[in-house]
Amino acid sequence: MEQGWLDLADARWTVRADDAAQGWSEVPPALREQLRRGIPAIVPGVVHTDLLAAGLIDDPYVGTAEADQHWVGRQAWTYRAEFDLAAYAAELTSEHCDLLCDGLDTVAEVFCNGAPIGRSVNMHRRNVFSTQGRLKPGLNVIEVVFAPVEEYASQMAELVGERVHVERDPYNLVRKMACNFGWDWGPRLVTAGIWKAIGLRSWDVARVLDVAVFATAARNASGGWDGELRVHAETTGDLRFAAMTVRVSGPGAAAAEATVMAEEWTEVVVPISGIEAWWPHSLGEQPLYDVEVLLHNDTRILDRVLRRTGFRSVELDTTPDADGAGATFGLRINDELVFVRGMDWIPDDCFPSRITPERYRERVQQAKDANVDLLRIWGGGIYEQAAFYEACDELGVMVWQDFCFACAAYPEEEPFRFEVEAEARDNVIRLSAHPSLVIWNGNNECIWGFHDWLWEGQLGDQTWGAGYYYELLPSVVAELDPTRPYWPGSPSSGVNEVPPNDMNYGCVHIWDVWNERDYTAYDDYSPRFVAEFGYQGPATWATWARTLEPQDRSATSPAMLAHQKAAGGNSKLDKGIAGHLPAPGEGPEDFDDWLFAMQLQQARAVRYGVERWRSLRGRCLGSIVWQLNDCWPVTSWAALDLGTNAAGEPVARRKPLWYALRSAYADHLVTLQHDADGWRAVLVNDGTDDWTAQGTVALRGFDGAVLWSLDVAQVVPVRSRVDLVLDGLPDGVRDDVALVADLSGAERALKLLVEDVDAALPTPRWTATVTRTDAGTRVDVTAETFVRSLCLFADRVAEDAWADTLGIDLFPGDSHSFRVHGGLSDDASGLTERPVLRALTNPLTPSEAL
Repeated sequence: MEQGWLDLADARWTVRADDAAQGWSEVPPALREQLRRGIPAIVPGVVHTDLLAAGLIDDPYVGTAEADQHWVGRQAWTYRAEFDLAAYAAELTSEHCDLLCDGLDTVAEVFCNGAPIGRSVNMHRRNVFSTQGRLKPGLNVIEVVFAPVEEYASQMAELVGERVHVERDPYNLVRKMACNFGWDWGPRLVTAGIWKAIGLRSWDVARVLDVAVFATAARNASGGWDGELRVHAETTGDLRFAAMTVRVSGPGAAAAEATVMAEEWTEVVVPISGIEAWWPHSLGEQPLYDVEVLLHNDTRILDRVLRRTGFRSVELDTTPDADGAGATFGLRINDELVFVRGMDWIPDDCFPSRITPERYRERVQQAKDANVDLLRIWGGGIYEQAAFYEACDELGVMVWQDFCFACAAYPEEEPFRFEVEAEARDNVIRLSAHPSLVIWNGNNECIWGFHDWLWEGQLGDQTWGAGYYYELLPSVVAELDPTRPYWPGSPSSGVNEVPPNDMNYGCVHIWDVWNERDYTAYDDYSPRFVAEFGYQGPATWATWARTLEPQDRSATSPAMLAHQKAAGGNSKLDKGIAGHLPAPGEGPEDFDDWLFAMQLQQARAVRYGVERWRSLRGRCLGSIVWQLNDCWPVTSWAALDLGTNAAGEPVARRKPLWYALRSAYADHLVTLQHDADGWRAVLVNDGTDDWTAQGTVALRGFDGAVLWSLDVAQVVPVRSRVDLVLDGLPDGVRDDVALVADLSGAERALKLLVEDVDAALPTPRWTATVTRTDAGTRVDVTAETFVRSLCLFADRVAEDAWADTLGIDLFPGDSHSFRVHGGLSDDASGLTERPVLRALTNPLTPSEAL
């Protein structure tokens, strides 16, 4: 930027509590005097992180500490910055000076040298406050005073009335991250603070207030790609002699630019030939282009804004079926209809200010490594920080962005509506340049709640959000971002007159499986697109070792239950495993078996669902698993947990579910499906070329003997599926055989004819050796018997270690090599010992292991 900029993160910050606040009596007496005076603060940050840094509270992620910290969210807090303006004279010499606040959490009044300059009541949007006439030479003070959000929500209830919601607090009456108030996977840690960047910006003559960038691609006559860049810029100041120039440069094309006279709202269109199109990683590469927006007059540059973008087209295909009985629901990227292999994303920390760009990129890379090509940002969290979308742009992971509404009825009256519209406009513009963002979605489960959770009767004639989802938000997207599709909600059929979970329209959520039904009930559904489904499983051993004391490591200890937030969660785990796997005990002596069985059950259940949806490819065009990540250590639906290492750094460890999803989301999938007509081998190709699948489908005894086989040589066209009916299988159901597909270009597919708990599984035997190489550590296993779901839990040897594969099935004589990554010590002998290296047995702890 040409204007001066002072990052106030470098100022001297403190935070103090107001002893006149209603919640002051809840503050622990030993802390009161220190909090009255104030403690050092780090900005960006929130009160909890400052209290942690000062040693005044325990880590709320450990043990039961969360329950002792609810008082923090009931206080009024003042953040105070002191800075010497003389030290920044060169940066701040212009006529105007604004305070830019990218994120204030949440109910905040802002003061400059004691004078009020602005107010914010929305965590989700940016604010600009003028400091004109308030700054002075020498020492200056910026203060941000945060009121308790509970008090604000009570005031809003008096204005617009209470509304139904799913958690204990009325999060639907304040524009704040809903899961801050607790969720069925997250703690109740109600935050306050300056959670994003804050700084002073000086300018004169004119400046750019905001920029929206839209880059679209279209095939040209020669089969290449041409692009069009549209820039919409909002400006302020004296524009009488000002012009705006936009320049774009990047791979495959000469730099292009265009200039127009500047207005309050200026549009610049730059056509550019010979560009390279941006694709999700499952379909191609991710070329990115630099965009420079210059506001200038005849003598100098007044302002400069830089963006990065990618050229691509995106459509939501909702073509009606020929018979009128339903409609397609699928994303077209550059005119290619994609089967979405997705996961839902929640905030990666209860304190989002702690999430670094490196952490965002690592998490998106972990998703990509599991063959995930879309992340759905759930509406109960936040519009993510720039680094998240930048990582998705660079790594080719598409983003489905919910507007921030979740599982509640929301008032449509003023002043609430004003904040909703301002927030929507701010974020649609802020995120516009990112090619990874492919769809806007109105809400999470609010339409479903109104129709199917008895809200309609409770609400009477109260507004509940329909005006947002069907009118306001689509109009904002159509006005500000016409390059992306909008959908009213998840789940939604697209119109209010059709039930939101209709299997023939739109996107659905399937939660009776997990809550009420066995996971094999996924077979009862034939949806068009599944935007949420999932199954719980506990975090990894290393994460629990950092979270719970040894005596607390059991399924039912109070500390463990404090990290199980789902209503009846453990009971559902117990019910769900029955009939599938041997049931583990729940005492401290059973913890190893409980972890293994429940994690394996989670992996099996979700994989079953994914393979069902992919076996319907053509009718079904998307699978989004709840959920990729966690925000703290917990038993949850996530594939990646969240713990720490010895240095206190956050670590997202892979649960068995992550490995199962990587297999189920592979470009080439063989899935063995059974229904009333018998067995089918479904071959699914979501790669970029035709797939020639060669090999055999066989019925094999646990001793390895081949009882029946079918030779396969099948071409599967790109982005399609082929069903092979397995005629001639021997009649009857045996408990000592497996149906196995070994086809080139795909992982082995294996199904027992009975559930594992009913199978005649032999006591597994194998030989295992450890080899240290320059590339790392390898564990080679050769089976002497049938070995079911062989797992190597390397984090039990070294907390940062992890194996490249998990859950391997072997017949006698088969071999498999695990490669171990992470911080192993010189002694890696423990990698071959139980329970580090273990397979499924019945019972879970065979007598010879006792």
